[in-house]
Amino acid sequence: MKKDIHPQYFEKAKIRCSCGAVFEIGSTQENMEVEICSKCHPFYTGKERNSGQVGQVQKFKQRMAKKK
Repeated sequence: MKKDIHPQYFEKAKIRCSCGAVFEIGSTQENMEVEICSKCHPFYTGKERNSGQVGQVQKFKQRMAKKK
C-alpha cells in the first residue's frame, strides 16, 4: 500500500444502535450511530413492528370490505 493516501482504520470502532445495542467492528470511522441493526430489525428478530400507521394495503382492504 502507498503511504498517506488511505484513511485511518479503526480496528474496534463502536457502532451504537437506537435500540441500545453496541457492536465493535473495523471501520474508517471511530464511532457511528445507526437507527436499526440485526438485534432490532424485524427480519432478523422474527417479530413484526407495529408502527401504528395504516399502510396502503390496509386502506385497500378496508375499501374492499366496505363495498361488500
